[in-house]
Amino acid sequence: MRILGIDPGLQTTGFGVVDMDGHALRYVASGTISTRQVAQGELPARLKVLYDGIGEIVARYKPDAAAVEIVFVNVNPQSTLLLGQARGACLTALVSNALPVAEYTALQMKQAVAGHGRAAKAQVQEMVRRLLELPGMPGSDAADALGIAITHAHVGSSMARIGQAAVLTRKASGMYRKGRTR
Repeated sequence: MRILGIDPGLQTTGFGVVDMDGHALRYVASGTISTRQVAQGELPARLKVLYDGIGEIVARYKPDAAAVEIVFVNVNPQSTLLLGQARGACLTALVSNALPVAEYTALQMKQAVAGHGRAAKAQVQEMVRRLLELPGMPGSDAADALGIAITHAHVGSSMARIGQAAVLTRKASGMYRKGRTR
């Protein structure tokens, strides 16, 4: 399964692509989409850059699923609104390309990648480098995006096993018969 991770941002959006084969993860690609070339007052143009950039990444790497970081409220409400719009452009691009999308908080990603939710950026970068056996340190936005993809690889497979176990339990208990419960 190929997973695309996205760390949304209005100026810089990180992306990371990993392949998952069983429990093994393999690095495919990572980088950033920058909107810095567009004037700050041109929000629609910046959102289009993000939308088109995500579309290009999906077309090039053909992921099977996507995972996006959930954005929390910042101290500055205006910044939060702008970041939310950037995130919306990314989500829209993913859904427009018929990808299933999962969402994870930064805390969940840090716990999955570094082992604790208060990990610093440098710790996340180092753990992503180690987990994917990268020759060098990824940039912080790309590392966060790869971390989101890694989180989905771990959590997604666990959730699939839980879902499968629930189906087997229902079948074994005879809880459902002809579409009705007892």
